[in-house]
Amino acid sequence: MSNLDRAPEPTVCGGRGFVVAEPVRELLSPRPVKLGETTEVRRLLPNLGRRMIGAWAFVDHYGPDDIADEPGMQVPPHPHIGLQTVSWLHEGEVLHRDSTGSLQTIRPRQLGLMTAGRAISHSEESPRPHARLLHGAQLWVALPDAHRYTEPKFEFHAELPTVTAPGLTATVLLGDLDGAVSPGTAYTPIVGADLALTRGANVRLPLDPDFEYGVLAMSGEVHVDGVPVLPGSMLYLGCGRSELPLRAESDAGVMLLGGEPFAEELIMWWNFVARTQSEIEQAREDWSQGTRFGEVKGYDGAPLRAPQLPEVPLKPRGRVR
Repeated sequence: MSNLDRAPEPTVCGGRGFVVAEPVRELLSPRPVKLGETTEVRRLLPNLGRRMIGAWAFVDHYGPDDIADEPGMQVPPHPHIGLQTVSWLHEGEVLHRDSTGSLQTIRPRQLGLMTAGRAISHSEESPRPHARLLHGAQLWVALPDAHRYTEPKFEFHAELPTVTAPGLTATVLLGDLDGAVSPGTAYTPIVGADLALTRGANVRLPLDPDFEYGVLAMSGEVHVDGVPVLPGSMLYLGCGRSELPLRAESDAGVMLLGGEPFAEELIMWWNFVARTQSEIEQAREDWSQGTRFGEVKGYDGAPLRAPQLPEVPLKPRGRVR
């Protein structure tokens, strides 16, 4: 998925200087962002108060939207470098195309994982015809320096491992949780899990104390470590936790995102994750000239044009609150 802001601000991310090394309860409010003609999303990361959670660098939550009489998601071909995109649905379908030749319809609780590496382009759209409701999350994972020039690829995993407890089913989409390991390729110590809770569930989920965590509320009423978290908001939890208390006041769905704090400093601008301004400038120029990123075949429409670079210099820094 693209960041469709026409005047995107550079985001400085990474570095351990501002990692909270103890448990906290920091509620992050979303920022509404228009995604194409018909879809509005709630952006949780990057946030004014929190730029990253582990290697998770970008989180959008959207829906549930009634798109029965609408085109639904329509994101034209656009470029990426230096990251992985994670497509995750609770309702609806998304048709993914990319410049490696991938063509895949992603459905609820199936993993679409795209590794941009050195360069890739892709589009995302609601199929024709499509389901009435569209509800999901789009997430980016920053690639560490050793892997950010890897060859681009797309993975699709229809079946994923689960962890169960009374009132809880946790689907592991990336990394590992309580011994269940996702088949998705990960380049840093990380975890992403979709937690389905039934009304009245009161569980404690095992965590890695060395990871920092956040919980994105997708639906229902849930208390995370005693804090009510409404759909479309996120609770940052810091590090140092060996377990996480969850209590569901209704049937509910949340996403657990965590990982080892990302030590590297980086710049995120538009759809690029890099380390220097010259890398960003070169990627923008290559996309504008039609080189490096390949071609997305089959999408009915023109590719996105790159926005203008900001006048201020782009400098990598550590985590900034």
